Amino acid sequence: MTAPVQITDVFLRDGLQDEPVFVPVHDRLSIAEALTAAGVRSLEVASVVNPARVPQMAGAEELIAALPPAGPARHSVLALNGRGVERAVAAGAHEINVAVSAGQSHSRANAGRTTEQALDELAAAIGKAAADHPEITFYGAVSTAFNCPFDGEIRPDRLGAIVGRLAEMRVARIGLADTLGTAPTTQVVRALKAVRSAFPDAVLSLHLHNALGQALATVDAALELGLTHFDSAVGGYGGCPFAPGAHGNLDTRDLVAHLHASGVTTGIDEGTLAEAFALVRACLARAEPVTS
Repeated sequence: MTAPVQITDVFLRDGLQDEPVFVPVHDRLSIAEALTAAGVRSLEVASVVNPARVPQMAGAEELIAALPPAGPARHSVLALNGRGVERAVAAGAHEINVAVSAGQSHSRANAGRTTEQALDELAAAIGKAAADHPEITFYGAVSTAFNCPFDGEIRPDRLGAIVGRLAEMRVARIGLADTLGTAPTTQVVRALKAVRSAFPDAVLSLHLHNALGQALATVDAALELGLTHFDSAVGGYGGCPFAPGAHGNLDTRDLVAHLHASGVTTGIDEGTLAEAFALVRACLARAEPVTS
C-alpha cells in the first residue's frame, strides 16, 4: 500500500474538550504551529459551542481569527447546529465541519435536539452560508456512527440515511466516528460497505477512538476499501463529555508510525511530531483547571 494518506489532527478540538483544564488561546496557537511544522496539513482547531457546556472550547473565535488563513495547514471548525455555523462563519472560518449523532439519545445529550432536527437545521444553515460565502468548504461528520452509549449498536441502514442527508447538503467529505472507540473492525467494515454501496460517490473518512486497541486494524481494513483520510489526536487525548465511556482518540504518533512502517506516506515527520507532543504535555501541565 503506497497511496498517500491525509491525517487531520483533532487534538485542539476533540483532544482538549474532555480534559479537566483550560488551555489558553496563545498555547493552542503554539500547538497548531508545532503540528504544522511536523507536516500535519489538516487541523480541527475548535468547536463553536456554548462555553458554559464545554468550557475548554472558550475563545474559539479568537483562535480562528488568529490562525493564518493561507498557511501550509488547513484549519477546520466543528459546528453542531445552525447557530454554530453562523458563529464559525462570522469568525472567519474557511472550513466548517457540521456534526450530527447517529444515536438519537446522544444527539439529545450532545446537541439538545433529535438527529432529524439537527439535520434540518444544519441543512438550512449550510444553504444560507454557502450562498453568502462560496469560499467556505463544508464537511460532514456522524458521531456515534457505529455504537451509541445510550442506544447501542447503530444499524447500517440508519447510518446510511444520515449519510444520505449530509450528501444532499453537498459537503466535501463525510467522516464516520467511532465515538466510544469500541466498534470491532468487522462492524466498521460492514457499515462502510453498506454506506459505500448506497452512496458510491460520497467521500468518506474515519474518526477513530481506541478503547480496545483495534483502531490500527480498522485503519488497515479501511485502506483496503480505498479510504485515505483519517482523524487522530496527538497523544491519544480526547473523548466526548456527553458520551459516557468514550475513550481517547487514536494517537497521531501511532497512526503515522504504523502507516510509515506499511509504506504509506503521510508527509508528517515523526521526530518533529514527537516535539509537538512534548509541547502538548507542557501546555496541559501548566493549564488551569476548568471552572463550571
